[in-house]
Amino acid sequence: MWSYKNPVKILFGNDQISSLASIVDDRKYALVTYPDITFETLISDIIKEVGEPIIIIRDVAPNPDRKLLSSQSRRFSDLKELPEVIIALGGGSVIDSAKVFSAAAGNFEKVERYLKNADAGLTSSAIPIVAIPTTAGTGSEVTSFATIWDEEHGRKFSLAHDKLYPEIALVDPVLMLGKPPALTLATGLDALSHAVESIWNINANPVSARHAVAAATSILANLPKLLNDLDNLELRYKIAEASLNAGLAFSNTKTAIAHNISYPITLGWGVQHGIACSFTLPTILLSLIGLGGFRETALKQIFGNDLEEGAENLRHFLASVGVGHSFSDQGVSGTDCKKIIDDAFIGERGKNFIGSKEGFWEAAEQMGSIE
Repeated sequence: MWSYKNPVKILFGNDQISSLASIVDDRKYALVTYPDITFETLISDIIKEVGEPIIIIRDVAPNPDRKLLSSQSRRFSDLKELPEVIIALGGGSVIDSAKVFSAAAGNFEKVERYLKNADAGLTSSAIPIVAIPTTAGTGSEVTSFATIWDEEHGRKFSLAHDKLYPEIALVDPVLMLGKPPALTLATGLDALSHAVESIWNINANPVSARHAVAAATSILANLPKLLNDLDNLELRYKIAEASLNAGLAFSNTKTAIAHNISYPITLGWGVQHGIACSFTLPTILLSLIGLGGFRETALKQIFGNDLEEGAENLRHFLASVGVGHSFSDQGVSGTDCKKIIDDAFIGERGKNFIGSKEGFWEAAEQMGSIE
């Protein structure tokens, strides 16, 4: 038995942002975005079409930290009335931050209580979100969870609740034009990781697997082309659609071992998230030969019937875009590597993984991923 659920209304297409005014209608709204000057024209256009927001949060940072989120949430409590909808304009960090503001409704302590004890519940009146991704990678526009980082204590939390699914995902590939190669690469690999992580997952189902296959095959075929032609709208469209499919896949499964390995590498070594969660993918794939069932079928649809050869081809794919497959390529020593792997298999995402730690170690030694 299995089930699949995703309540987000998706509006996808070039110049889709022109529909924003009708979506917001007369609702009082908050705008959450980046401080980057490249967003200023877009912000002005939105205000011209939709009207003035009652608050703008424009200091979102990559990998949003709990201290900053707490400070930003307090700004909502200073308002005479809360917004009726939040427009999240940006990448995954912006959309994740918007989910925190939606849940907090001006009181970040509610979020912290929930992170410590899910039985504490969330507000019954989470603020609706219109998610407008400007990168193709996180899939956060169609998921009900957000990542909160705690740099001070070297930790990461996942805020997850059905009330945090965005009301609408407005995906406009035109907004992704002009993104630099490093960002395009990292977000594209993040989407690839989301796709395959949803397959080698205890929570996988046939519908999530179909979304994952569509996402991964498109990324493998089109991401290298896009990196050589960043202003190609057709390729941006394909990668945006692939990222969306990956989001629809892992919205039902969450991620697995590659992501759990990635978090301390991002926190401790500063490796960009999309790189940190993708460099282990060839090793993980190699560890799953003989998996069986619809999961193996899905992996073979992506990587070919010979998964050992597929793992090697995936390693070459990553190398072709400048990403090494070993821990040492990310600056992580053998001693640190063992602790990271051991801890990763204990955490929630590690427990989502359909494979084993022993199988991972054998594959890592075979592929030369560890010293």
